[in-house]
Amino acid sequence: MPIYELSDDLVFPHPLLAEEDGLLAFGGDLRPERLLLAYRNGIFPWYSEEDPILWHAPNPRFVLFPKNVVVSKSMRQVMRSNKFKITVNQNFEQVIASCKYIVRKDQPDTWITKEMQQAYIQLHQLGYAHSVEVWQKEELVGGLYGINLGRVFFGESMFHLVSNASKAAFIYLAQQFPFSIIDCQMETEHLKSLGGQSIPLEDFLLILDVEAEKDCLL
Repeated sequence: MPIYELSDDLVFPHPLLAEEDGLLAFGGDLRPERLLLAYRNGIFPWYSEEDPILWHAPNPRFVLFPKNVVVSKSMRQVMRSNKFKITVNQNFEQVIASCKYIVRKDQPDTWITKEMQQAYIQLHQLGYAHSVEVWQKEELVGGLYGINLGRVFFGESMFHLVSNASKAAFIYLAQQFPFSIIDCQMETEHLKSLGGQSIPLEDFLLILDVEAEKDCLL
């Protein structure tokens, strides 16, 4: 089946038409209206600098239900201690820049292109993209960012410069806000250890139909 090419119209193919690897469409742009339409339909952009804009809708979808977040004994001690100071939306631009430039194992380059970075900063300015920051002695040592629609948080990326900093950001997000679901997009061992699980894309879309239309929480 050929991959759908987007036009200037704000239209996506149905996410269940995605390829086995999750690829659904290419082209289009990253204007706020298109990005928000994508997220409301379980679709997100993910591509490299040399590629056209690629849109994905993985099936199954890797998510975390906040009530199921796993906090180990050692992380409970970290969260109760004064090791980290955690804030929300205090330095979105530094968080996304850190996610862009952090060196990751088995990932030679970043998928957060300059175009993506600018698009999400614009979404932050519009009140849809949010960050959680983790500080240690006034230094930003970890954090995450994503999109909030209704009671759904769509996680985009996280980083850490010291041990447990990104875990602390994620646990804080799951415990401090009444989200019904956190979209983790793709399975990783790190998120699996925190309670992430795979669900059918059909189930995820049903949740979005109900939960992504409510007032944003952040």
